[in-house]
Amino acid sequence: MVNVHRPLLALSSAVFLVAAGNAFVSAQAPKTPTVWDGVYTDAQAERATATFSSSCARCHTLAADGSGNRPLTGDKFWEGYTQKTVGDLLKFVSTNMPNGAAAGSLSASAYNDLVALILKSNGFPPGTTELAPETVANVQIIPKGGPGELPANTLVRMVGCLGPKAGSDWTLTNATDPVRIDKTGSVPEDATRPLGTRTIALKFVLTKLDTFAGQRMSVTGILLGAGGANGLNVSTVNRVAEACP
Repeated sequence: MVNVHRPLLALSSAVFLVAAGNAFVSAQAPKTPTVWDGVYTDAQAERATATFSSSCARCHTLAADGSGNRPLTGDKFWEGYTQKTVGDLLKFVSTNMPNGAAAGSLSASAYNDLVALILKSNGFPPGTTELAPETVANVQIIPKGGPGELPANTLVRMVGCLGPKAGSDWTLTNATDPVRIDKTGSVPEDATRPLGTRTIALKFVLTKLDTFAGQRMSVTGILLGAGGANGLNVSTVNRVAEACP
């Protein structure tokens, strides 16, 4: 008589081992650090208070509600840094503050402390390790609930198919999620970037696009509404491939 239980037992064991292995791999997958993980210390933020008062307060405020002159907190902070990194913030602060001829004149440790103070003033929790360039290079600045949509008035790039007009506006279909950028124009990878599922209205387009209908376009501009809910105020439009999607 053939014993049918051994193969079944072996199969069950194999399935269990594969499942366990997948669970182990998932458990070991590195978590992207964020500002909610505690990337500065309270002592570091406290050290920066005097520096901020003497070198920054004449131009900026740190009110928790984002009020005051050129605030570094609240909506203005999120508009400037959502989905950037703390490393980006540190680079900007150390290059551009204090404003004017003194920009970049503080010590490296003073700039680290100032960014710690900015994070604390925006309600991000402290940790046990002091903020430094090597510790925050990849720390993401995102809302507590996740990346969410980029805020209105953010300069972004999107790639998709030039779709039909909606009234007087062209549309971009099969579009990627908007990606924050520092300068307008397309980049080489736009020609092969995986497309997405978004459709967005292209507002204030000054270029004639009729000959590009149905082709792959790279579009840069300012988001109108969070995530471009009201469209994209277009800065540049470039064809990056004829076939689309």
